[in-house]
Amino acid sequence: MATSVTDRLADLETIRRVTDLRARVAAWRQDGLSVGLVPTMGALHEGHFSLVRKSVAAMDRTIVTLFVNPRQFGPNEDFGTYPRTEEADAAALQRQGAQVLFAPNVEEMYPAGAVTTVSVPGIGDILEGSFRPGFFTGVATVVSKLLIQAAPDVAYFGKKDYQQLCVITRMAADLDLPVKIEGCPIIREADGLALSSRNVYLSPDERAKAPMLHQALNDVAAKVRAGGVEAIADAEAAGAEAILKAGFKQVDYVTVRDAANLAPITDVMKPARILTAAWLGRTRLIDNIPLHD
Repeated sequence: MATSVTDRLADLETIRRVTDLRARVAAWRQDGLSVGLVPTMGALHEGHFSLVRKSVAAMDRTIVTLFVNPRQFGPNEDFGTYPRTEEADAAALQRQGAQVLFAPNVEEMYPAGAVTTVSVPGIGDILEGSFRPGFFTGVATVVSKLLIQAAPDVAYFGKKDYQQLCVITRMAADLDLPVKIEGCPIIREADGLALSSRNVYLSPDERAKAPMLHQALNDVAAKVRAGGVEAIADAEAAGAEAILKAGFKQVDYVTVRDAANLAPITDVMKPARILTAAWLGRTRLIDNIPLHD
C-alpha cells in the first residue's frame, strides 16, 4: 500500500538510538505495515530521492538512514571533509514523504568494545576492493547492522555503486536476512554525469570534463558489442586512454564484467556491466553501464 497524502504531510521523525528505531518499527508491524529502507551517508541529491520515492510508492512506511560510516574510509580518504548536511537532508526527506530519518552517531553504531565485522570475500576483494582495501568490509558491516536494526521488507540501493550492490546482495543472501535488496537505476545529469555527493568537490573546469567518464563507457560498450569477447581488452584500453585525454589524472580501471558476480566475461550475449573509476583532480569518480540496453 502506498503512503497516503496524510502520511506525506506528517512530520519526519528523526531517531538517533537503535532501541527507539526498533520500537517504532515494532509499532508499525503491529499495525500490519510494510517497511522500506534507504541507507545513505547524507548530502542527499536526486539519486537518493529517487530511491526514497520508490520506497514511498511501494511501502507503507519508509526509513532513510544517515550515517557517515568511518569504517569504509581509508586513512587518506575524505571522512573528515565528506559533506554533512543533515538539516537540509531532513527537510528534503519530509517533502519526499519519508516517515523516519535514522541518524545515529558513531558511538551508537559502534559501541565501545565492538569488534565484529562482516566481509564478503571474492566479490568484495576485486575492483573497488583492491583499490580501497577494507572498504567493502566497512560497507557490509554497517549495512548488515542497518538491515538488522530496521528489519525492512525491502532495502533500496542505487546501481551507481554497482559493486556495492553486488556485495550487499551476496551478503544478505549468505546471512539469510529476510529482506529484498532492490537495485535502482542510476540518476544522471543531462550531460550524462552520474549524480554523486562527491560531485561537489569538482571545480567548474573539472565539472565540464566529468561527463567524459560516461561517454567512454558508452564507447567501450559499442566496441564490445561489435567485436565480441576478442574486442574487450582493446576496448578497455581505448576507454582508459580516452578518459585520460579528457583531462582525468588517473584511471584505476575500465573493465567489462559479468553483471551478477563481476567475473571476467566469456560470452557477450550474457548480462554484463562496464565499470570504471578515475581521478579528476582530487575527486575519484565511479560509473558503470550495462553492456546491453
